[in-house]
Amino acid sequence: MADDQHPPVIDLSRAPGAGEAWDRSRGTLALWLLVELLLVTNPLQISSAVRAAALRRFGARIGRGVILRPRLRVKLPWKLTIGDRSWIGEGVWIHNQDIVTIGTDVVLSQDTFLTTGSHRHRTDMGLITRPVVVEDGAWITSRCVVLGGTHVGRSALARPLTVVTGRVPANAIVSGPDCEVVGARFPGVSVGGVDVPD
Repeated sequence: MADDQHPPVIDLSRAPGAGEAWDRSRGTLALWLLVELLLVTNPLQISSAVRAAALRRFGARIGRGVILRPRLRVKLPWKLTIGDRSWIGEGVWIHNQDIVTIGTDVVLSQDTFLTTGSHRHRTDMGLITRPVVVEDGAWITSRCVVLGGTHVGRSALARPLTVVTGRVPANAIVSGPDCEVVGARFPGVSVGGVDVPD
């Protein structure tokens, strides 16, 4: 029983939504986990072409010339699109229980964590998912966290360790736990249609 001194505890065994985001059978998911371990997450520097082929085989849409570094993790490849010439750095984790769309010439640097999922924290811990979009030319630098529902504008840049959330304007440089706009990536070009000091 909850009171002022004893807040309620949510029974996690009853939390809804864990498997609903899969959109595939348990067998397909199990096979993907094996292929991911052997060919995608593998820390050896096998070719990007092998990683891309494995992801495509499970439904990912991977463009031409994409670089996929070792230790990459992808939760559900059938919910992933990566445009041409993008670079996905070592140790990137795309925890995509919802659609993730990465444009062309995008960089996701080392150890960045991109997640589309969260939970209803005040009621039943039910799964909540929201898509993520990273537009063409954006650069999410190392060890950033990109949260569900985020839309990163064209050629924006997130500094290392930024919690990237909400709508990031085109050409913005964002930084910190509040994803604050701190400047323009390309001087002389507006940030989301607004001029900012260089």
